[in-house]
Amino acid sequence: MIITFIIACEIGFWIFVLGGLSCRYVLQKKRLGNILLFCTPVIDLALLVATVISLQNGAPATTAHALAAVYIGVSIGLGHRMIRWMDQRFMYWFAKGPKPQKKYGREHAREEIRGFAAHLVSWMIGCSLLYGMMIWINNEVNTEPFRETIKTWSIILIIDLLISASYTLWPRVEKESNTTN
Repeated sequence: MIITFIIACEIGFWIFVLGGLSCRYVLQKKRLGNILLFCTPVIDLALLVATVISLQNGAPATTAHALAAVYIGVSIGLGHRMIRWMDQRFMYWFAKGPKPQKKYGREHAREEIRGFAAHLVSWMIGCSLLYGMMIWINNEVNTEPFRETIKTWSIILIIDLLISASYTLWPRVEKESNTTN
């Protein structure tokens, strides 16, 4: 049941984001668009409540419960960046805004490090929720999926750090365009 709710929350998140941006740029209803965008954290709260209720009602801790914590961490830590990325594209597509430009060199490296920092915040929030649930459940065997999720996510975080930091050593270079006279 919890996995279905996680999927519903993810769909709901994107409905609110796309609805908010569509209202803002397509329908020219900026205030309504902002209200819809500000509602996205309500989805995180609903997922947190559903996860706690599921565990409170005696459901064994599963990877699905762990994914709820990951989802909440990513939504809080990276949600703003995702929405800003979509906002720039909607502005370009529907409001004749500036075309989003690729970044190169140091600017791109800084952006990658900022992305890693947002991922780190997501990881800290998600792992804090997982550890909190482990303490609350107080059963080492029953919370094994939470520990496994923390281990896997930690490995992913380290890989993200290595990739992000690599752009400092080997910056992205703008390719020359092939033009013939």
